[in-house]
Amino acid sequence: MGAEAVSNAKSMARTDADMQKVLNKYASFDPKAVEKLTAQEARKQPTIADAVKGVLQDQGRPTQPEALVPGVTSVDRAVDGAAGVLPARIYTPEGQGPFPVILYFHGGGWVFADRNVYDGGARGLAKQANAIVVSVDYRQAPEYKFPAAHDDALAAYRWVTTHAGSLNGDPQRLALAGESAGGNLAVATAVAAHKAGLTAPKHVLSVYPVAQTNTHTPSYEQYDDAKPLNRPMMLWFVEQVTRSPADLKDPRLDLTKADLAGLPPVTIVNAEIDPLRDDGGFLETALRQAGVQVERKVYPGVTHEFFGTAAVVQKAKDAQAYAGSRLKADLGK
Repeated sequence: MGAEAVSNAKSMARTDADMQKVLNKYASFDPKAVEKLTAQEARKQPTIADAVKGVLQDQGRPTQPEALVPGVTSVDRAVDGAAGVLPARIYTPEGQGPFPVILYFHGGGWVFADRNVYDGGARGLAKQANAIVVSVDYRQAPEYKFPAAHDDALAAYRWVTTHAGSLNGDPQRLALAGESAGGNLAVATAVAAHKAGLTAPKHVLSVYPVAQTNTHTPSYEQYDDAKPLNRPMMLWFVEQVTRSPADLKDPRLDLTKADLAGLPPVTIVNAEIDPLRDDGGFLETALRQAGVQVERKVYPGVTHEFFGTAAVVQKAKDAQAYAGSRLKADLGK
């Protein structure tokens, strides 16, 4: 079954043409069903980032990240986590600064992927928001079960609050951002930072977040066999990450049960063809009920992981520009 049929089998949703090229390339790599693999095997599987690189090669275009997002430089370094140092990548836009600083969390179900796989989203945000982006690799399950990633995320935010100045950043103009599992971490870290009395972020960007733990929502039902994310994968992630079923009730995983009052403005970006689409809607409702300013946008015809595909998918470029404008509005110039 081709990528389009797999993505749209239940819904007959029309896949965006740019997105379809990426899905076709991804399917050509013959990715295995993650839920049938060990975590170690899953970490070796091809990614949507690999598919983007393949499409670029087919188009005869450069594949180096620096060439795809001119005007942004990056350097790898370590930051402090909750139980030791964490690898990170610091993206800096052109200009003199000091710049706002965005702490960014990659996706991968808290099990796989890293700052390299999610370079496209983080680098694009640095450009579009005209901000320094700190993309951090947190500890992953099953070696480090919940709440290790969440503990690392908060520790990394503490690090940013005290080291922003040394990065040519402004420690008073901070934001949190993330995709998928990282979209969850961005919101959960904002809640934890508020409770801890840390410098409050000015904005939170949550891209197709894991926002609750019910896998029988309408979008889960509609896209339970979608690519690159589907319901069996999400159930596998839960099995890898949680210590017991009780963790599913923890407000760090089920953000709709968290105390969201007092958070800064939040932007939610969702993809239409994604089992997590409704999670964004549930989070939007919970934030509104808590008195938080929130804006949500659903991009039609694209799938989970589209945000980092801006080099070849126009709607991803649009989404990055939208997210950047929302961040800039609260972070200043």
